[in-house]
This record gives sequence, structure tokens and C-alpha cells, in this order.
Amino acid sequence: MAFLALQNIRKSYYLGKEEFPVLKGIDLAFERGEFVSILGESGGGKSTLMNIIGGLDHNFTGDVVVNGQSLKGAKEKDFDQYRRQTIGFIFQSFNLISHLTILENVLISLKMTTLNTKEQEKRALELLEQVGLSEHVKKHPNQLSGGQKQRVAIARALASDPEVIIADEPTGALDAQNTQEVLEILDGIAKSGKLVIAVTHSKAVADFGTRIVHLADGKIDGDTINREKYTTDKAANLIPSRPLSYLANVRMAWEHVRYNIKRNLLIIFGGSIGIFAVILFLGLGNGIKGYMNQQITSLVNPKTITLNKPIPTGAAAAKSDPSRYELTNADLKKVQAVKHIDEADLAYLLSNASLQLGNGKKAPTQIMTWNASLKDQKIITGHQAKGNEILLSKADAQAIQKNYKGLVGQTLNLRFVDPIAAAKAQAANAQFGGQTPPGMEAPRTIQVTIKVAGILDGGASSMPLANMKQIFTDHKIDFKANFLAVDVDTLANVKQVSKDLKALKNNNGKALYEVRSVGSVLDTINTYISLAANILAAIAGISLLVSAIMIIVVLYISVSERTKEIGILRALGGRKKDISRLFTAEAFFIGAFSAILGLVFAYIMQTVINLGVHSLINYPIVNFSLGNVIFAMVISIVISLLAAAAPSHVAARLDPIESLAAGD
Repeated sequence: MAFLALQNIRKSYYLGKEEFPVLKGIDLAFERGEFVSILGESGGGKSTLMNIIGGLDHNFTGDVVVNGQSLKGAKEKDFDQYRRQTIGFIFQSFNLISHLTILENVLISLKMTTLNTKEQEKRALELLEQVGLSEHVKKHPNQLSGGQKQRVAIARALASDPEVIIADEPTGALDAQNTQEVLEILDGIAKSGKLVIAVTHSKAVADFGTRIVHLADGKIDGDTINREKYTTDKAANLIPSRPLSYLANVRMAWEHVRYNIKRNLLIIFGGSIGIFAVILFLGLGNGIKGYMNQQITSLVNPKTITLNKPIPTGAAAAKSDPSRYELTNADLKKVQAVKHIDEADLAYLLSNASLQLGNGKKAPTQIMTWNASLKDQKIITGHQAKGNEILLSKADAQAIQKNYKGLVGQTLNLRFVDPIAAAKAQAANAQFGGQTPPGMEAPRTIQVTIKVAGILDGGASSMPLANMKQIFTDHKIDFKANFLAVDVDTLANVKQVSKDLKALKNNNGKALYEVRSVGSVLDTINTYISLAANILAAIAGISLLVSAIMIIVVLYISVSERTKEIGILRALGGRKKDISRLFTAEAFFIGAFSAILGLVFAYIMQTVINLGVHSLINYPIVNFSLGNVIFAMVISIVISLLAAAAPSHVAARLDPIESLAAGD
């Protein structure tokens, strides 16, 4: 049984509905050890027949039987396997990949075998030495002569140890000396036990083989034996094949990115601008949120919630009973029963107060009793207030004198208006249309001395509850707590606790308390800042669409430039998915490097901006989070991969025969 048999092969091309037969019933049988020359004039069907034998053309009638196995009805992946395992192509125009070195061109076939990397390189070097090119392995194809290029093509065809070598006009572009050398190499291949089939229009070349098959007008009109074929007992390939690995695709894509580095750098730079703008706005949003949080939390603990009973204003205030708006231990117990509360304190806020050192500047202020809202504030200098002492906020201390730390241990004059009398006067004024009722005296001003215990980093000036109560008692002022301070266990629970406190109702179904939360305010502020930052980032992200369009254009150009390379890879056994991966991997590199360059620009700008505003606010106003960096990398790569979808699909669907003919 013949090793390779063609059975009634017929092939036609169509122009509209008109049929043009090219092969009209070809029946041939080939054996290992033969060097068969298919001779004929141009247009006689030689190349079409070779494409059918090589598994590149599946659209024909008849059958190709290889080693007893029919190819009729074979699927695409079966033909890919057939070309990898059985066929080695040698082309007239050499069809070497220009951006790869000579060694890398030979290694392409070996990457589709089960040999490991070290074994692949060893075999490639041995083959290049056999064809006399061991000193040129690092050169690129454009640095070689025509004869040297054809030798590289022969080494590549032999790399995977195929059983059939198909040479399409192997000497057509060579001078007489190189023609003789190439023919001797092909004869040596046949002698080694392989089947060599060479397509030629030269009688002199055909005569060199063991057998001449003459093809004319789509039919065999001559089959002559020149000399005996070489005998062989070889029955199987030495090197098992396998599909091209994903890593091999990635490496090939990387080599092409490097080869066209100038053009790709321009694309990478364009993409990096969009990433830079997006990440900068996100970082600016982070910085502004952080600065706002720092400023507010330096004054008030964000985990604090304050409560007071709703107090009417205007005429309604004059008719109301003030005792109804006092906060008592009963209120404290109701609040303490709510979940996630660490501490709750009855407290008093004294308004319309001022502090003065001797005859110095009066500093208007508000003073509260020590409560849960202040417990996380840092004492800069001094100690906690006790007895007749006050703990000044840093802001109040600086308002009294420049050397604010020097106030610790000093005695200050504390003045304030009788709050009970002031409330009654205000209510009366509202009742009388803004006029003070006849005979009603103005609220008195209380003056006491108090010692400075220490300076608080933020918050408000405060004193012990017992001290405030004693001052009121000494001046015959009824003292009642006017607010309740709550400290929540974690910032995350502030919203829920606020909601639970607002849900507390009286017998009439009305809310018991007015609830105020700095954490909720901060959350709202952060939401607005994040929204603004994201909107700006989205606007900046429009430039990423331009980047995507650039990548699409570049990849389409790349497909056009690499059409022949696509045909070569398919001829060597590369799958459609391998071609698609090649361009997808190239897009991945462009996207990844765009993101990296954009991040570099962003970090440089972050440093410049933060140094510029340091003297003003002493806070990094641009602050990139790890999430921002990951987002930039992911979005850049995703956009690049999406941009590669269409070009890679087009590349994968290119006809290998037409691709090989591109540029010829």
C-alpha cells in the first residue's frame, strides 16, 4: 500500500456561476524515499495539487489517503494536526518571518512538538549546522542571501521531523550554484527515508529527482521513473507533535512588539494619557476625602452622635414648659439600650461664653461638659480637667494667646450669659413681636475664674460636669443637661445607630430626639466627593476610547503586514485560535504597558502636586489607593483586549493559501 495516495482529485474555481476546472481527476501514489518532481507549465494546477496534499486546501472532491488514513471528512483541527505531524513546507519565496532571527524561525515548528525548550534549541542548532548556517543563527532574514534563506526554510521544514516535504519551486529564486546545493539537500532528505515532492516548471530541476510526474491542463499526462527510489524501513515520526502553546504565542507576540517598538511606543504613550487622567482624578478624590475627614475628625469624633429634645421656637417657645426639653437619666437609659453604643453621657453645652487671660483678648467660645464625643481627642499638653479646671481646645487657646501651650496652669476669666434667663427673654421677645416686654430685665452676665488644665488637639473646650453644675448652683441657675452624647462602637455602625435613635417615639408617635451625627455628615460629604471624582474620571476616560480606536487601527495594520506570517503559521500547523491569540497577546502588552506608563506619569504628578500644597494644608491631596492602581491596570488591559477582538477574529479567518500568496 502506498504511503500517500491521491484518489480521483477534482478541483474547480468559480467566477459567479461559471466553473473553471483546475484538477480533473488526479490519481497518484507516492512512497517514502521518493524525490518526486511535479513538472508543468504555470496554470496547470501544480500549486493547487500541492495545497491539497499539504492539507491547506480542503475544498475538493476525491480523497487523500496518508499511511492508510483517509482525510475525507476531516475537521479543521485534524488538518492542523496533519500539517504539524506529517507535512513540511519549503516555499519558493522562502516565507521566513522577518522579525524573528534565523534560529527563532526554525524554532517555530519545534514549538509545536513535545520536545522541551532545551531539546528544541539543540535540534534547531543541529539543523542549521547541517545546512551550513551555524554562524548566522542570530541574524534576521533580511541579512541573508537568497540561497541562505532557502536553507533556513529547509531547516524549518525538517524541524518537526515530518514524513512528507513539499517544496514549491524551491530553486525558482536561486542562482545555478545555490540551485545545485538545494537540490542535493532535498535528495539527501529523500535518502533519509522521507517523501519529497517538488513542484517545478524546470526540466533540469525535475531530472534531478527519482521520478517526474507531468501535469498539464489539470491532468496527469506523464509519470516517469528517473532512478530507483531510496529504500527505507522508517515507519513513524520520531518527534510527536502538539498544538502551539499559549506561552509560545505570547512570546511571539512580544517579539513583534519589540520589532515595531517605535510605533508601539506611540500607541502606548497615547493610551497612557487616558490612564493617567483617570487615575489622577481618582487619587484627587481620595485625597480630598481624606483631608475633609481629617479636618472634621480633628474637631469631633466621627463615631459620636448627639441628641437633644426638639425645642420649639418663636411664640410656641414662650408657651412651652422648659422641663419637657431637659434630658434626664431616663433618657440616658433609653439610649443605652440601643445596640452598638459603647458609651452615652448626659452633657451640657454652654453658649454665649468667652475666655480671657487678665486684660488680654476676649475669646468667644462654647464650652461643653466632658462627654463621649471628646474621649478620642488627644491632649497636647497638660492633663485632663478636674475640679475647677478647664481643658481648652487648641483653637480657643490660640485665640487667647499665640503661645497657647503657655496657658497650662494659668487662671482665666470665664464669662457667660445666664442661659435660662436668655432663653426666657428670647421667648418673650418672640411673643411681643421682637420687642422686650416692659419691666423685663436683661439676662445677667456671670463671671468666674477657672484654671487651665491642658490643651486638647481638637474638639471643644470642656470641663467636668460636676464643675459646670457647681458654677450654675453658686449663681442660682437651674442646671439641667441639654444634650446627650453617644459614642458608637465602630464608624460603620453610625448610620444604623442614628436610624435606631430616630426611631424612638413618645406616646404621641413623635420622635423623642433630634439626632445629629458627624459620621453621617462625613458619609454624605464623601459620597458627593466620590461622585464628583468618578464623573471627572469618566470624562477623562473618554480618551481611553480614542486609545482603543488607535489599538484597533494598529492591529488591523499589523494583520495586513503579517498576512504572510499568518499563512506560514497555518502551513506549519498553527490553529485559528493560535492566530487569534497572537494578536490578542500583542494587544495585552500594549494595554499593560500603557497602564504602567500612565501610572508612572500619575505618581510623578502626585509628587509634584503634593509638594506644591504641602506648605498650605500639610496633607497629601492626591492619594492613590491599591484599588485605584489595580483598576487602572485592569481597565487598560480590558480595553486593549476588547479592541483586539475584531482584528484577531479577522486574522484567524484568513485563508492560509491566500495569506501565503500575499506580497508575492
